[in-house]
Amino acid sequence: MESKQQPDTARRVDTTCVVFAAGTYFDTPLSIPGDAFVVAADGGLDHARELGIHADAVIGDFDSIAGPIPEQSGTIRLPEEKDDPDLLSALKVGWSQGARTFYIYGALGGRVDHSIANIQILARLAAHGGIGYLFGDGTVVTAIADGSLSFPADAATRGAGRMVSVFSHSDRSTNVTEQGLKYQLDHATMLNTTIQGVSNEFLTATPAFISVGSGTLVVTFPIEAGLPRVERHHAFTGDLGTLSTAVSAALATPRQH
Repeated sequence: MESKQQPDTARRVDTTCVVFAAGTYFDTPLSIPGDAFVVAADGGLDHARELGIHADAVIGDFDSIAGPIPEQSGTIRLPEEKDDPDLLSALKVGWSQGARTFYIYGALGGRVDHSIANIQILARLAAHGGIGYLFGDGTVVTAIADGSLSFPADAATRGAGRMVSVFSHSDRSTNVTEQGLKYQLDHATMLNTTIQGVSNEFLTATPAFISVGSGTLVVTFPIEAGLPRVERHHAFTGDLGTLSTAVSAALATPRQH
């Protein structure tokens, strides 16, 4: 099968990328904007097919796919031994198409190591000015770097009484503010070795605001609240990097003599 480093699709600036991963889908309702660029990561293609959704690009080593591997220009076949998980590879494809917002399905639940890796990927997105949302069992997980998330009063009301949790992914996150929640912070410092923001709650008919001046926060919130407005305190540079097609020297398995 022909392997392409990028799909033959015109770059879509500022589009949303929707990614189908191979994990658990629960009963999460899908949100796919009309102009979204859709990527299926390995076995995520089986889920996209079941839902009747066409993937603009398909990527992976295809070790978890049940159906046939499509013969299309947007198919990118990767080797089994490589640094990046299939989900990160899928995000790199979406990023190359101009996407900076990513809706990710099938990336929570199942293996806990995969869930942790996927949350780390959110932090990588945030570090370059992107944002990703992992949709799980009634909960959304995201990460924000040097910026803020705002939920309007009606959104907060839909999720009133449900848990909102904030964690520092960075060693140190400064000027952390949480307003419109049951427990509030004002320009606080959070560490990734202390737990100060777990099990907070939206308040009824009250706008909610979560901000970090410097650092990266991981935030979980109920899916009923909808997605927040995102603002960033400064411009970001860099990208997610090129597709990984080999194992780096640091991870290489020693040869047996």
